[in-house]
Amino acid sequence: MSHPQATDLLGLGKRYWLSVYRPRDVVLDHGKGARVWDTEGRDYIDLGAGIAVNALGHQDPDLVNALVDQAHKLWHASNVFYSEPPLRLAEEIVEAAPFASRVFLCNSGTEANEAAIKLVRKWAASEGRAADKRVIVTFHGSFHGRTLAAVTATAQPKYQEGYEPLPGGFRYVAFNDVEALEAAFAHGDVAAVMLEPVQGEGGVMPAAPGFLTKVRELCTQHDALMVLDEIQCGMGRTGTLFAHTHDGVTPDIVTLAKALGGGFPIGAMLVGPKVSEVMQFGAHGTTFGGNPMAAAVARVALRKLASPEVLLNVERQANDMRAGLAKLNAEHHLFAEVRGRGLMIGAVLDTAYKGRAGEILDIAAAHGLLVLQAGPDVLRFVPPLTITDEELAEGLSRLAATLAEFMRESKVA
Repeated sequence: MSHPQATDLLGLGKRYWLSVYRPRDVVLDHGKGARVWDTEGRDYIDLGAGIAVNALGHQDPDLVNALVDQAHKLWHASNVFYSEPPLRLAEEIVEAAPFASRVFLCNSGTEANEAAIKLVRKWAASEGRAADKRVIVTFHGSFHGRTLAAVTATAQPKYQEGYEPLPGGFRYVAFNDVEALEAAFAHGDVAAVMLEPVQGEGGVMPAAPGFLTKVRELCTQHDALMVLDEIQCGMGRTGTLFAHTHDGVTPDIVTLAKALGGGFPIGAMLVGPKVSEVMQFGAHGTTFGGNPMAAAVARVALRKLASPEVLLNVERQANDMRAGLAKLNAEHHLFAEVRGRGLMIGAVLDTAYKGRAGEILDIAAAHGLLVLQAGPDVLRFVPPLTITDEELAEGLSRLAATLAEFMRESKVA
C-alpha cells in the first residue's frame, strides 16, 4: 500500500498537471549517484538518467557546490548585461569544440534547435544566395523538439498530428539512405541537413559508417549547412565529448542540452566560422538563456564530462552493459538486436514482443529499476556516465528479474 504522502502527491499530479504526460505511479524524492529513492523509501537503480540528462548521476558534489556558490552571488541578469559564468562557459565550450567559434546559450534542446533552424534560414536569406534555397532536410525517426518548427523538423507524424498547418521548408528522407539523400539535394533548394549522429527517440539508431561523411560531402558540394543535433548523444554519452568525432566530420552547427547542465536546464547552439557572423543584434534572443546559475553548473559539468576518467568509464561500462544484455538475451531470446554507441544503448524487442516495451518498464519499476523506451519496441539504456561497477551489476540483476517476470507473464497470456 502506498504511503499517504505518496498517494496525496500522485493525486496532485493527476488533478493539476496538464495531461500531456503519463508518469508511472512513483514519486521520486532524492538520489545519489545512479541510485534514487522514492517518498516511501524504496530505492531504484537509474538506467535512464532523466532521459540522458543526469550524466554525472544524482547529487554530484561538484555540481552541487557550483550551484550553491552561484546562488549566493547572482541568479539572473538577462542579456542586457554581462555576468561571468556564461562568458566563461562560452569560452570553455569553444575551446572544447574545434569546429566552433561562437556559442548561443539558451534553456533547452528544443530552443537550441529552434535557434539552429532560424540561423539556417537567416544564412540562406543572406545577400547573394538564391531566393528559393530554403529547404532543411531531416530524417525519418528523428526527434528535434516540441515547438512548432522543431516538431516539424522531427520526421515522425505521431508528434505532429493535430498541429497543422505545419511550417513549410522541410523535406524528410530515410535515415542512413545515401541515395535518398542525394535525391533530396537534386531539387537544388537545400539550405541545410539536420540530423542526430545517434537517433534517440527514433529507436537508438546510430548513423551508419560513412553516412555522416557523405552528409558532409553533399553539404559542401551544394553549399548547404551541416547541422548536428547532439542534445541526447553528445556530452560524452557515446564515449567522446561530441558524438560526431567518431566519424571525423566538421559540422557547421551543433546543438547541445541535456547533459550539459547535469540536470540544471540549459541548452547551447555552437556555430562554426561559416555562420558565426550571420545573426547580428536583435536577430534572436532569450530572457533566461545564459542564466548565471545554469552556466556555473554547466562549466563544471563540461569539465567533468570531457575528462579521461569519465570517458574511459563510458567505454568500460558500455562493454559490461552489452555483455549483460547478451547474457540475458541468451536466456530469454527477447531482443532481435542491441545497438547504439557508448552508454546510449537500445535493445530492440523481437517480433513476438513488438509494442510491449512499456509493459517491461512497468515491471522494471516494480523491481526497483528505472529504464526508458525509444518507441514501443525498444528498451533504452542511458545511465549516468559515472555509473559504478556495483551500481551497474545491481541494475543488471534487477533487469534479469524484470525480464524473467515479463517472460512468465507472456507465457501465461
